[in-house]
Amino acid sequence: MEVKVMELKLEKNLFSSLAVKMGKQEKYFLIENRVMLIYYECLTMSGKTTIILRCLDRDEPPKPTLALEYTYGRRAKGHNTPKDIAHFWELGGGTSLLDLISVPITSDTLRTFSLVLVLDLSKPNDLWPTMENLLQATKSHVDKMIMKLGKTNPKAASEMRQKIWNNMQKDHPDRELIDPFPVPLVIIGSKYDIFQDFESEKRKVICKTLRFVAHYYGASLMFTSKSEALLLKIRGVINQLAFGIDKSKSICVDQNKPLFITAGLDSFSQIGSPPVPENDIGKLHAHSPMELWKKVYEKLFPPKSINTLKNIKDPARDPQYAESEVDEMRIQKDQELEQYKRSSSKSWKQIELDS
Repeated sequence: MEVKVMELKLEKNLFSSLAVKMGKQEKYFLIENRVMLIYYECLTMSGKTTIILRCLDRDEPPKPTLALEYTYGRRAKGHNTPKDIAHFWELGGGTSLLDLISVPITSDTLRTFSLVLVLDLSKPNDLWPTMENLLQATKSHVDKMIMKLGKTNPKAASEMRQKIWNNMQKDHPDRELIDPFPVPLVIIGSKYDIFQDFESEKRKVICKTLRFVAHYYGASLMFTSKSEALLLKIRGVINQLAFGIDKSKSICVDQNKPLFITAGLDSFSQIGSPPVPENDIGKLHAHSPMELWKKVYEKLFPPKSINTLKNIKDPARDPQYAESEVDEMRIQKDQELEQYKRSSSKSWKQIELDS
């Protein structure tokens, strides 16, 4: 309840501060779009912060996101017309801080929400478990919010469920084979400048796997790096989510080039079967196409840091935020706390005995 109140106050204060610029009153649409970027690792020049800054035309040095950060952008569609406002949330820490998605994604904000998942292509062994955990956790929360919305506004919830099919043409051959993500989804593979130097076979497996996952969820897929041309393409995609600017119809499925596939333009026939000998497919014992692709992918790229990918409820124990002096003091205080708990427990037992 406190989070909701804080969020409402934030948006109210935001509009109050935005209402006047240079002593001049400005008009804004009441309908706003919200975009959330979730990413794994502290990406810098080729990561999510640069994407946001480019989208908002801000000439600022990018900084790593420590937890959940908020910013906003505004854009006028024409001269002397009301401005659209887009809210941006950036979630760092990968799987360790996923509980924070409940702050921006609520039943009230759901209908104008989009999700951008930024993955590190330079770490293929962590890519599948990271992607799987982030998408599953986010989808689970969004599904709960849709159910909550359905109790108060059944029509809005029904419209949301129908809207997720908008990217897929009614005559698309894969329409009955996919399971669209409940909100618009974009998957971005970052650090393409490193990825392009991988062996051809490894690039092939990664590209085909990400294409399958993106198409299955009805998502857009694209690769980016420090390249100005690639950043401009990503900027266009984010602007489309945030401000409704026309969606790009361009497509690149060549594994030797940065992938750029808008939702609904790919197909399972073009992606092909998992890159594994036909004789080995039957040995993998998969119960679904998604599980089959996972087994094939992890056969070539077995997860290396599976323990670090589990949800860490306490960010203070997350290894990426390690600080020796602070951690040593934390250990000392934890020990003192445990000692206090034991002594308190003994005291209560003594009281019970005495009574």
